[in-house]
Amino acid sequence: MNTSAGTPSHEYGLPWPDYELLDAGDGKKLEQWGKIITIRPDLQAHYKPGWPYAQWQAMAHWEFEEQSSTQGNWKNIKAHSPEQWIIAYGKLNFGLKLTKFKHVGLFPEQQANWRFIQEQVYAGQKLLNLFAYTGAASLVARANGAEVVHVDSVKQMLTWAKSNMERSSLSDIKWVLEDALKFAQRELKRGNKYDGIIMDPPAWGLGAKGEKWILENHLSSLIETAHGLMNPKAFLILNTYSPKVTLADLAKSAGPYFPDNKMHIKQLWMQTKTDKELFCGNLLRAIK
Repeated sequence: MNTSAGTPSHEYGLPWPDYELLDAGDGKKLEQWGKIITIRPDLQAHYKPGWPYAQWQAMAHWEFEEQSSTQGNWKNIKAHSPEQWIIAYGKLNFGLKLTKFKHVGLFPEQQANWRFIQEQVYAGQKLLNLFAYTGAASLVARANGAEVVHVDSVKQMLTWAKSNMERSSLSDIKWVLEDALKFAQRELKRGNKYDGIIMDPPAWGLGAKGEKWILENHLSSLIETAHGLMNPKAFLILNTYSPKVTLADLAKSAGPYFPDNKMHIKQLWMQTKTDKELFCGNLLRAIK
């Protein structure tokens, strides 16, 4: 098991033909999504960038300018740049768009987990994707032939994910509009089991009925519930970008349910084209 003792193990999200982290620094990151280049805030980019900011500005189509800690506006740098566009990951196609929350519809560092899913998942397996956002992990699993249950508490995210499924020529993902933890707990009572569970919970947020969500208050319940839903040899993926959830917290919460030799706890990073490294959160992978 890799934990916070000593130097933590790193895993990297890798670039792919339609995405690259070009540079990062001074609290921002420069990213290329297909033909569109964006500048977005990132607190983890607390070092000097590899390229001067003037070069960033010359390259970028859009820059997100924060108005508060949670919202902002996009500044158009290059005229006639689209506000919506499509990029590919292998045979999958994802619709991207500018949102007031700085996101565009994919968390590219999760490519490390998409690779894991591609290696682990095969036809006939049943997967549960909680806090499933716009569906990248769901699509990767479905493309490998798995039955996928996709759960998110925001209706617009389900609509976005369904569009991604259709533009990727896939079908038959089960969509669930519900609080992720509450749905998982009900699945446990119903006696349902899964061969893989994927969770990328927000640090904080609101549920389907406006319930407040603070990850550190629910971490142990999430892992306990997930463990109860897992078939023998099933896998669990849990990401967290919360500054209040450490590698040690993950180890402490998962320890009662998974043996050390079946649990990998590490940091998720991305490397820029300019050889900077950007921390992207903590990651737990476990096998029952």
